[in-house]
Amino acid sequence: MKKKYILALDQGTTSSRAIIYDKTGAVMSVAQKEFKQYFPKPGWVEHNPEEIYTSQISVAAEAIAKMGIHDQNIEAIGITNQRETTVVWDKATGKPVYNAIVWQDRRTSDYCNRLKKENRQDLIKKKTGLEIDAYFSATKIKWILDNVPGARKRAENGELLFGTIDTWLIWNLTKGKNFVTDVSNASRTMLFNIHTLEWDKELLSLFDIPEPMLPEVLSNSELYGVTDTLIFSSQIPITGVAGDQQAALFGQMCLEEGMVKNTYGTGCFIMLNTGEKPVISEHRLLTTIAWKLGDKVSYALEGSVFIGGAVVQWLRDEMIFFKDARQSEKLAASVPDSGGVTFVPAFTGLGAPYWNQDARGMIYGITRGTSRAHITRAALEAIALQSYDVIKAMEKDASVTISTLRVDGGATANNLLMQIQADLLQTNVQRPVNLESTALGAAYLAGLATGYWNNFEAISNQWKLEKEFRPLIPESEAQKIIDQWHNTVAMIPKN
Repeated sequence: MKKKYILALDQGTTSSRAIIYDKTGAVMSVAQKEFKQYFPKPGWVEHNPEEIYTSQISVAAEAIAKMGIHDQNIEAIGITNQRETTVVWDKATGKPVYNAIVWQDRRTSDYCNRLKKENRQDLIKKKTGLEIDAYFSATKIKWILDNVPGARKRAENGELLFGTIDTWLIWNLTKGKNFVTDVSNASRTMLFNIHTLEWDKELLSLFDIPEPMLPEVLSNSELYGVTDTLIFSSQIPITGVAGDQQAALFGQMCLEEGMVKNTYGTGCFIMLNTGEKPVISEHRLLTTIAWKLGDKVSYALEGSVFIGGAVVQWLRDEMIFFKDARQSEKLAASVPDSGGVTFVPAFTGLGAPYWNQDARGMIYGITRGTSRAHITRAALEAIALQSYDVIKAMEKDASVTISTLRVDGGATANNLLMQIQADLLQTNVQRPVNLESTALGAAYLAGLATGYWNNFEAISNQWKLEKEFRPLIPESEAQKIIDQWHNTVAMIPKN
């Protein structure tokens, strides 16, 4: 018997990764490759879909080669991906008709504002759980059909296909045999009814998108197809798919109602498992599908912080405050507080619960005594304060008190940031041994479908705590920082 492993393909916004896991959930091999970002106009962000695919299969092959195993040792493939990013391609040739329009892209903001003026918010929120925003896929598809010569007619003739990145990868990996997506990615398109679990005809009509363009929607843990590509000599089943944040929620073992995780990366993505009933937010959070396993659907509330770790990158690259992002912790810790400075990093607008896409960043409270250390500390506080706002909104919407926050992502290595988060929330913050929850979640979904792991219990026991941060300052002191933050945010003009 050959020893078997699970291969997770983690297709992110700036890089493609492949991670191989064994039965204990341990990482056996990792390969990663960055790919080019295109910025054709201010506010526009694009990727080359073919480069996404080639980078992803090359790291898959590299991860297998690094281990010195054969692809016959791979039991199954799980896929997780940057969500909302939109690809439209020719059904016959497999060639994209335009670059992938990335989730960060703002080109359809004016159209979104027009939809708001037409009072479409309630219709869209009721059916999809989403706010009207350029973030989601529907307006990106419409833009491609309206702006690429001949695209709309070809779409109406059934010649074009749309997919989020998971669909694009599966279609290519199976040589066009399987045109599918999962419920978590579908729920981020602004076209999918999260109650009926179907593409919504009224929304397709609103955005003028032909239904044959859309993939079949499957659960998160079942057979999607088998690979048919020269990169693998054997056919490997693809059996688990989830959008990156849903995969992270699963990988963090937030399987019970009321459990919450925050992924600290370029942005921060906070998700609360709300169980089998969708909770429609009164505080402009998103209601989304967490996953569907068998016939059981689990829902979640989500809040997105657009600029998280990216504020530290900005201080490093543009302000030249330090050479390495890791130095931000030491610099910020060299002062006891931010010296009255508040940093609102609204570089690309403010996400939940504000949804002010026209907001821009500001630093308030600078005096002659303000140093790089104060501004850096204020930047770390800003990451935690934006997350605080989302978590407090979740508590109100779901009528729960969150006693523990599970965290993952690269920025969680910053102990000071994690301590600030615990202090502001007055809640314990738990950092697991494995910070790469996203790929692990995809691996678990794939392995559960094949029986590699028998049940939830088998994988739940693999979650291990590395460090717990408990509040060290009194609530009254935390409240002063929070009040100053809210007063500063209130100064930003509203759209």
